[in-house]
Amino acid sequence: MKMPFERQAGLLPRDAAGETWLAAVIAVLCFMACLAAVGAVAADRAAHGWARQLRAEATVQVRPRVGETGPTAAARAAETLAGVDGVSEAVALDRKAAEDLLRPWMGEAVLADLPLPFLVTVRLDPDAPASAVTLSRALAQAGLDADVDDHALWRGEVERSAALITALAVAGFVLTALAAASAIVYATRAGLKAQAPVIETLSLSGAGDRAIAWLFQRRFGLLAAGAGAAGAIAAAVLIGALAALGGEGGVSPALPLVWSDLLILSPCPLIAATVALVAAGFAVTAALGGRAPRR
Repeated sequence: MKMPFERQAGLLPRDAAGETWLAAVIAVLCFMACLAAVGAVAADRAAHGWARQLRAEATVQVRPRVGETGPTAAARAAETLAGVDGVSEAVALDRKAAEDLLRPWMGEAVLADLPLPFLVTVRLDPDAPASAVTLSRALAQAGLDADVDDHALWRGEVERSAALITALAVAGFVLTALAAASAIVYATRAGLKAQAPVIETLSLSGAGDRAIAWLFQRRFGLLAAGAGAAGAIAAAVLIGALAALGGEGGVSPALPLVWSDLLILSPCPLIAATVALVAAGFAVTAALGGRAPRR
């Protein structure tokens, strides 16, 4: 035979504390949290991809000596660097290639009369890349006057930016979770106040504080799980659409979304339900704290 406090549907009528609006708020918060989580992963992926590309390449600027042409010096530097351990490939850029690099920034008009540096692009071995010191030493031993740029400065800036973006996204996720918990606490307190006569009747009938608290915890846990699932599905639809529109390269180089990012959204209902259970538990405990405890 079931006790009166086990008949949860009758004891806590639906929407007694504005649960429809609470579910909408939780769904929106979960939607924002999902976007923040996926954004953090995508930004981190982009930044580490850029850093990996910078780490895998180096640029050498060659200054020809007296009696030597620039293209000849660059070709000699490329030949020297190609034989260095940790270098996969070294290619001297001709003037046309250098102009192609500068054209988007400087336009077509001034390129013909502009003196351009003589450059060598070096592709490093990803497993054991040669250091800038090693490359500089090899060039000096070959009698070449050149500067080596291993992109360390740019790589550090990219990695610091990635760490900042990830931290901001994580902070946004935590804030949305706290906002959801606050909304649940408020709604639970309102539900307790609205159901005060029922709670008193349950108490007089022998229901303990734990049983009463579990009614509200279960109610809001299930509500948050459903709302979290709705928010995650909405986020998945948006992210899937952006990934489909972006193709293999993602929606943009700064936000390379992939289909596997959708897996990040799967824990959202469980996390929302857990937050709801904990928040509702604290709210119920605080609300019933002044009464004589029952087991």
